[in-house]
Amino acid sequence: MPNAFSFTNPPFDRLTEDQRAAFANALDIVFFKTGETVIAPGSQPDHFFIVIKGAIEERDGNEVVAIRGPDDSFDSRSLVHGPHDSAFVVGEEALCYTVPRDVVLDLIRSNPAFGAFFYLEISLKLDSLAKQSEVQQVNALMTARVADAFIHPPIMIDGAESIEAAGHRMRAENTNALLVRDVGAEGERIGIVTGMNLSKGVVLRRLPLETPIKTISHFDLVTIRPTDFMFSALLLMTRHDKRRLVVTDDDGFVGILDEIDVLGFLSSNSHVVAARIDKAASLEDLRPAAQEIERTIETLHHQGVRIRVINELSSELNRKLFARVYSFVTPAALADGACLMVMGSEGRAEQALRTDQDNGLILREEISDADLAPIRERFTASLLDLGYPSCPGEVMVSNPSWSKTLDAFRDDLRRWVRTPDNEAPMNVAIFYDASAVAGDISLLREAKRTLFDLVRGNSAFHAHFAKAIDSFVTPLGMFHNLVVGHGERRDALDLKKGGIFPIVHGVRSLALEKELEETNTAQRIHRLGDYRIFEPGFAHELTEAYNFLLELQLKTKLALYRKGLPPDTLIRPGDLSTLERDLLRDALFVVKRFRELVRHHFRLSVF
Repeated sequence: MPNAFSFTNPPFDRLTEDQRAAFANALDIVFFKTGETVIAPGSQPDHFFIVIKGAIEERDGNEVVAIRGPDDSFDSRSLVHGPHDSAFVVGEEALCYTVPRDVVLDLIRSNPAFGAFFYLEISLKLDSLAKQSEVQQVNALMTARVADAFIHPPIMIDGAESIEAAGHRMRAENTNALLVRDVGAEGERIGIVTGMNLSKGVVLRRLPLETPIKTISHFDLVTIRPTDFMFSALLLMTRHDKRRLVVTDDDGFVGILDEIDVLGFLSSNSHVVAARIDKAASLEDLRPAAQEIERTIETLHHQGVRIRVINELSSELNRKLFARVYSFVTPAALADGACLMVMGSEGRAEQALRTDQDNGLILREEISDADLAPIRERFTASLLDLGYPSCPGEVMVSNPSWSKTLDAFRDDLRRWVRTPDNEAPMNVAIFYDASAVAGDISLLREAKRTLFDLVRGNSAFHAHFAKAIDSFVTPLGMFHNLVVGHGERRDALDLKKGGIFPIVHGVRSLALEKELEETNTAQRIHRLGDYRIFEPGFAHELTEAYNFLLELQLKTKLALYRKGLPPDTLIRPGDLSTLERDLLRDALFVVKRFRELVRHHFRLSVF
């Protein structure tokens, strides 16, 4: 029995200890010569193979359709689903692990997460793996550290200061708790005072405002360290009946951990961030919330939450923040007569981390440039200050082209549809993905009705619009292998251009033709299924493939974010697990099928 087999790679990492032992006991190693046929066409193998070294070619007749290298396996399809026409031939002398078919089938039946690897449909694989993520999410909550949660900064005040001074300090620092330093005959002691303590002292105990705050402070602090587990913090709060813990390390006070932050963290923290946005009294108050959005996204991803949920929460928080910024910089009279909209991935609610600004403003009535220009500039500048970068294409409120009256936007739409130039399809795509965030949302609905009226029955426009689906090549070769770039990108592929964009734009083209009001890609796919544009089941397949590509993109961006590097859309297959590479191939194959569907639907071959 070989001893070197690693169970760290999917799907073998999903086996229990007993199942691993059974699998290891059944393992053998076989050597194959170059040119030798391992599995003949139309035959069902007696074993499952994992390549140790060398190369195995999958052939359809005389054509090589895929190549299996080290750590790749074959042939799960014929093993589980019966014989098929492919042959597996040794392209380069190889060593392979072999496991008897009956052993593998027993494991598939007893372990659904392991069995997901052997499904043909990517949707079934991902659905099964999602169940594994739910288990990982619970485990992550049990292993999360105090440092992962939001910790309020340690603001110290002298115990001799008055209740009134403490109240002003809390307001100035935008906090509800202060650490209190009191020096007496017995030395120094540190306590805590909260806004509730101040209120009770003045209202219930009728204490004068000049009363020293040490009188109403609590000096029985319960402390915890940043490296302690979050569940330990919850236990301490419960045991000592405390709503706040003081976080300390070897260097002193780190801050204050509030009960609401603990509970918020364990339930994704999103409602806590939303509350901070709602309570913000100034643009400066929004800064911690903006920073906390990305921390929340990172936590959710670490907990194994599905990408659809992450994107929805991120979008909701970003939109609340945008609306709050809008309320600060826009006079009420203008705010009621205009619609703030977000576009691009933000408009589709498909952006987890902060990305370039894509926003605009639709006005009901004309406003002088002297009055409007300062508002435009302040809105964009405020988002820049909060960490939302400028849009390279200038699709921002500060650009008059994207901040004007409803009638002016209607004129643009007519020009883009009737006399399109090279930028017209892109502008239509940007506008069609727009979602209202604040103000008079009926303005955006009216503008989109104009767009629908203009494109209705215009097959030439729809074909011209859809043709952008061929702007980039899907990085999947004729051998079903992943195709990477050249030069600096020789080990990477562009996930956005080759996989995500074709789905987004293909679905967008079909949705615009059907005049769908939804902006989210998954929701559009679901609605398009009602029109029977897809084969039964393909809508679900396409949705799962798209979600998997978004998941890979977020994983890559978070890795760069942790290193302080700018976001990128490049994926390096060598950094992926065996199962991730397998799913990426499957997802890109779905992209290829979908592109052919779009080409056929709009008859792009004749345009």
